[in-house]
Amino acid sequence: MQSRIPGTGQSGAAQLPPQSAVSARTADPLIRKLRAGAVAAALVGALGLLSACGGSGGGNDALKASPGSSLPGLPGASGTATASMPGMDMSTAPSSAAPTGQAQAPVSGTAVAIKGFAFSPASLTVKVGTKVTWTNEDSDAHTVTSDGSGGPLNSKAMNTGDTFSYTFTKPGTYKYLCTIHPFMTATVTVTQ
Repeated sequence: MQSRIPGTGQSGAAQLPPQSAVSARTADPLIRKLRAGAVAAALVGALGLLSACGGSGGGNDALKASPGSSLPGLPGASGTATASMPGMDMSTAPSSAAPTGQAQAPVSGTAVAIKGFAFSPASLTVKVGTKVTWTNEDSDAHTVTSDGSGGPLNSKAMNTGDTFSYTFTKPGTYKYLCTIHPFMTATVTVTQ
């Protein structure tokens, strides 16, 4: 079905107002590019809408799932959800809060793994003179950086498999984070 564009005298295509032959030839490629861009934008929008709706012909079947299963984040819905950020496995992300009434106990050791977008352990206790080594086990780059200015921890961006080490020479509590992902925080407590 073709629609008539008001003021053009044609179906589906706009005409230039009368101009000299030179300016009409110059404007013609521009109009073609604009039309092509508009058509491409319409197609992309339509395809995006179809994919968001699951490509089904109607109803909201895309929001229904098999009986007995649940869709996290959708009240009363069932089924499974998929991660929306490639490379991030949200099923292994650490809980941001300790179970009610319990604080996480500091762990002793000399190694901190960076995995699942978290430092593990998140709280480490060592003695003065201990060398602690952080190893990035994630596919994304991370840093080990003191929280606040002037702290001793200041690694470069570490890719998968890279390590950073620091020997603690003074007692105290050292809070640190990943500057690339500031929600990643942890603490090293240094005792005598």
